[in-house]
Amino acid sequence: MAVNRWHCDQAWLGRVAKSVVIEEENGRIVRVTADAPVDPDAMPLAGLTVPGLANAHSHAFHRALRGSAQQGAATFWSWRDEMYRLADRLDPESYFRLARAVYGEMVLAGITAVGEFHYLHHQAGGTPYADPNEMGMALVAAAAEAGIRLTLLDTCYLRAGFDEPPRGTQSRFSDGSVEAWAERVTDLGTHPAVVVGAAVHSVRAVDVDSARVVAGWALASNVPLHFHLSEQPAENEAALAATGMTPTAMLAEAGALGPLSTAVHATHLLPDDIVRLGQSGTTVCFCPTTERELGDGIGPATSLQDAGARLAVGSDGQSVIDILEEARLVELHTLLAHGARGSHSGSDLLSIASGNGMKSLGWRGGKLEVGFQADFTTVGLHSVRTAGIDDPLAAVMFAANQDDVTDVVIGGRHVVQAGRHLLLGDVASQLQAAISGVVG
Repeated sequence: MAVNRWHCDQAWLGRVAKSVVIEEENGRIVRVTADAPVDPDAMPLAGLTVPGLANAHSHAFHRALRGSAQQGAATFWSWRDEMYRLADRLDPESYFRLARAVYGEMVLAGITAVGEFHYLHHQAGGTPYADPNEMGMALVAAAAEAGIRLTLLDTCYLRAGFDEPPRGTQSRFSDGSVEAWAERVTDLGTHPAVVVGAAVHSVRAVDVDSARVVAGWALASNVPLHFHLSEQPAENEAALAATGMTPTAMLAEAGALGPLSTAVHATHLLPDDIVRLGQSGTTVCFCPTTERELGDGIGPATSLQDAGARLAVGSDGQSVIDILEEARLVELHTLLAHGARGSHSGSDLLSIASGNGMKSLGWRGGKLEVGFQADFTTVGLHSVRTAGIDDPLAAVMFAANQDDVTDVVIGGRHVVQAGRHLLLGDVASQLQAAISGVVG
């Protein structure tokens, strides 16, 4: 197979290196050469090239709520009602069109892998489709057409709350039992550029015994396990009232913590919860834009990191799709909470935006090194946001946004070039059409 080559003006190799040639074969990096002479046969990349960005937590269909939910929903719970109304309008075809456009927007923002926390499984009323995985397969097809790596985190959802059966839209989320969930997710099989992982929606939606089955399935399959954790104080209060344990303690009891696991949000934690997450090597995925918009609060990033947890970020509700900004907000929210700068350096934030997220999604990415997947993102350094900043990494991690992304390579395939999606073309028009189709 042919070896493809790119010549980067500058690239992040654990430091900013100049004149870097990256060579790829079969989707993997086979050689990286710094201070290389100009190669006329290599594709030029102007700017700073960094490892591909990872979006560790996504609900693709929430993109259709952008601009409306922010004005109409006063609380997390009223926002959830709007989200349910949207979910009721989706079918496999409309979900495919919407997700394809959303994943296209992600790639344009430099994201090369996405973790889709997928719980919209069935028809209205909870009746399975002829293929019980038809909605999941719509997401697989959408990611393939957008050119992005997908970790499909198939989500177990069994109840509306402690001792409450699913109601209304929630019936579309539930398989009825954890055994039925396991049978359905096993039938998803394998697909190119897809990792099929597992998710426990939350301790509100899955009891400890069922969460233990989900965790066991993920461990036996050696795949990622994700779960929403302590996003709202009400979740903690309900868990303590029903079980005498915090949500973190419940998931620890279920065997759900560990190096393959990722806790999403983890906003309202007790000191013992932080210790459990850190000592188990669990990744914690913050979604700062969503957590700010829904009034969730600011998660204990530095305490978790000091305890041994890795940090990643996600776009969650899709109000903004900009992983550079989400990583930056980890530092800025920490500054708001504690009044001191410097908790996370530029290189720390790049790890949060790339390598940590890739690990949480089951991909070997996050470094421009031999043997790693050939996923990389080039960010321009001469926009009004980045001009005049001497340190290229600081320009990218503290000033650039998704509009500064010029080129994206995924698995050795050039998917975005000069800011244009080579596979989908006009992504904005596709977003407009897909969203109009489900919101009217």
